Amino acid sequence: MKSNLRLLFFIMICSGLLSGLTNCKGNTSENRITLETLLDEMVSVEEQACFPDPYYVCLQESSYDRNSVSPDMPGWFANNDGFGIIAVDTTEGRVERVMFNETGPGVITRIWITTLDKRGIWRFYLDGSKTPELTIPAYDLMLLNISGLGRGLIQPHTSYTPEGKGGSTSFLPVPYAKACKITFEDPAGVMPTPKYYQINYRKYRENVTIETFSLNVAARAAKKISEVNRLLLNPGIRKSGEIYEKTKRLEASDSLTLVLPEGENAIYEVVFDIHVADPDLYEQFMQSIIFMAEFDNKQTVRVPLSDYSGGGMGAPYVDSWYLSSDGNGKVVSRWLMPYKKTAKIKLSNRSHLPVEATVQINVSPLKWHKRSLYFHAFRKREKGIYLHNKPEEEDRCIEWNFAAIEGRGLYKGDVLSLYNHAPRWYGEGDEKIWVDDDAFPSHFGTGTEDYYNSSWAPVIPFHTPFGGAPRADSENSHGYNTFFRTRNLDGIPFRKRFRFDLEILGWDSGYVDYATTIYWYGDYESTMTQNKYEYYEKDKD
Repeated sequence: MKSNLRLLFFIMICSGLLSGLTNCKGNTSENRITLETLLDEMVSVEEQACFPDPYYVCLQESSYDRNSVSPDMPGWFANNDGFGIIAVDTTEGRVERVMFNETGPGVITRIWITTLDKRGIWRFYLDGSKTPELTIPAYDLMLLNISGLGRGLIQPHTSYTPEGKGGSTSFLPVPYAKACKITFEDPAGVMPTPKYYQINYRKYRENVTIETFSLNVAARAAKKISEVNRLLLNPGIRKSGEIYEKTKRLEASDSLTLVLPEGENAIYEVVFDIHVADPDLYEQFMQSIIFMAEFDNKQTVRVPLSDYSGGGMGAPYVDSWYLSSDGNGKVVSRWLMPYKKTAKIKLSNRSHLPVEATVQINVSPLKWHKRSLYFHAFRKREKGIYLHNKPEEEDRCIEWNFAAIEGRGLYKGDVLSLYNHAPRWYGEGDEKIWVDDDAFPSHFGTGTEDYYNSSWAPVIPFHTPFGGAPRADSENSHGYNTFFRTRNLDGIPFRKRFRFDLEILGWDSGYVDYATTIYWYGDYESTMTQNKYEYYEKDKD
């Protein structure tokens, strides 16, 4: 199957279906942004590791409780997240709730929604037009009737039902040159029900040229939409380069090291194969095998392989665009890892037993440019975090810092692996992401499962190209759980700093143990500012 996917990828390149970027200098301010260029960017290997040009800020509009105004004011943990809107419009006698209203060049990169009652009409007004370009006859993105769309770009949640409760997420980019307004109209005589939503978008400078989305543009791009959808569901080898491989029996506290060729290169794929003789010891071994990477004499990766895989505790099955795991010791990483001069990859065995390990690395030349960034991945963990169940008791509610970074970079995703000691759902808390000089979080969420492209707890395991929930031990959410999200077009660039906090709220009071892994790209000088990230001392080679 892998060889067939590789052939498909090369055929697509040669036929021009993907005019994707071959290095960071391929995206310049002179280029016009279109639906097609955005689709190319979504699956471009090299662009994922570049600081954006033209620059944009990544923002999120959502239905968060509007009683949350400031960390210093009452209501910061308010949790009535299904009724937050921007305004109410009356258009031709219709009463429409305004959920998104932006001016200037921009691109919607992700729409997440859920509700209890789907009846009503979505409308997308573009560039100030009084006539909607897109109309959806329910609060349901699965009814978005655009040729080529499939489960790679639009996904129902595990809670989804065609009528009634449930939600969906769309990653189809919606570019606009001047303005975009999105509204929802409830049917006449029907009492409004909570309409939860998150809309991620890019905001560009005024001089950036964008072709506005239309149904005609979507029809023109139908073939590309279909091919990108297929690629997202079938991630294969992105580029065939030189293969460097090493196998070693790792004794306790031993390590395996691969030194890669010098010069301007990039790792396109890393395949880890851990052979565990006793299946009962699999979880322990995968937590104890530490993946480390050093680029240009700076360590930028140090994560247990179980968490790096996206699966978290137990290293279960994972199937996504950037990462895959068979749940039996084979992990495939497709994060691009560029470097200017030197690179070294290491696996360290922190268990008390020996294990057989193989590492295979695909390396190819890649020119370093001013937009090039280094790949980073680290884990932090904390046990016994207090979980409160009454958001109005703010003196007992806490926010847990997920990530804090100083410098220039691009946030690309994360893993939340946890043990829930409470008897029921733990994830009522919203994410709050602060970028650069934000006076208010530019991303204010509506619930933990919502951030991870699901809805309505408790959550059951699911997989999409952009992450999922690889582990959920119990229907009541007690015990081990893992959420996983990666970002393509909705990656968050930052020039000076990045901070991600998560409210710790649930249905019952209790405690949770959190282990979080973050994936990001940054300049050589960029660094994390929290002291709880784990550090693994050097081992013998």
